[in-house]
Amino acid sequence: MSSRVKGFIAGVLAAVFYGTNPLGALPLYADHITSGNVLFYRYGIAMLLFAAWMLLKKENFKIRRGHAIKFAILGVLFGLSSATLFMSFHFMNAGVASTILFSYPIITAMLMVVFYHERVTWVTTFALVLAITGIGLLYRGDGGEPLNITGVILVLASSFFYALYIVYVHQFKTEMSVVKYTFWIIAFGWLTIIGYMIFAGDPLQALNTSKQWLCVIQLAVLPTLLSLYFINVSIQLIGSTPTSILGALEPVTAVVISTFVFGEIFTWRLASGIVLILTAVILIILRKQPA
Repeated sequence: MSSRVKGFIAGVLAAVFYGTNPLGALPLYADHITSGNVLFYRYGIAMLLFAAWMLLKKENFKIRRGHAIKFAILGVLFGLSSATLFMSFHFMNAGVASTILFSYPIITAMLMVVFYHERVTWVTTFALVLAITGIGLLYRGDGGEPLNITGVILVLASSFFYALYIVYVHQFKTEMSVVKYTFWIIAFGWLTIIGYMIFAGDPLQALNTSKQWLCVIQLAVLPTLLSLYFINVSIQLIGSTPTSILGALEPVTAVVISTFVFGEIFTWRLASGIVLILTAVILIILRKQPA
């Protein structure tokens, strides 16, 4: 098997694994576990798994003060993105939320225009029109009923925080391993979740059933540990542009899970909105030179 084929397989796996967020989150919500607690366990377990991985690789945990500040910023942005996305699941179809989230490359492009003075092209403008139209279709998705505006605002906030994360992470150059790099981002992200829980008055809840533990382990392993690992393998083997395009499978996976596992409504309007948003994102990605 060629390295290119391996790269595409890794990219597909990364996208599919990340799209499994609703698989663990929704059953926990049904058991009245709050979004803060879901993320507390998800980040905490993922952090322990990455720490074990570092110990197996015999890596030290030491970082410089300057790196710690940058990791803290990245962790806060990543944690806020997760918190707002998971809160949105309380208000709207999880598959639709995951699709709107995938508009983050468009927000990233706009941030690059504002802060780094990238030239606005007709492709960018056309992609924005497609994305706004697609989100408009999703807003009146389920049988013509409008989506909850709170849910829409939360998931757009999640996209914005993730776009800020992407813009900042590209400015952070380091020679440390991906495992160590990711460990510290997740560690500061976990602290961000704890801070959010304290601010929101969200007390820690105990997990009382094996099903609940399986759900949080699924969230820690599939959309966190494995997704982050495979996306780095894919970028290394085929580059960032093809990997980003394969990321379109993330919301598709979430929609499939939401529809066939949890019985959430799927309509032609939703399908049309999804196609428009994914088309807009692919246009934004392809407008740049391959990595």
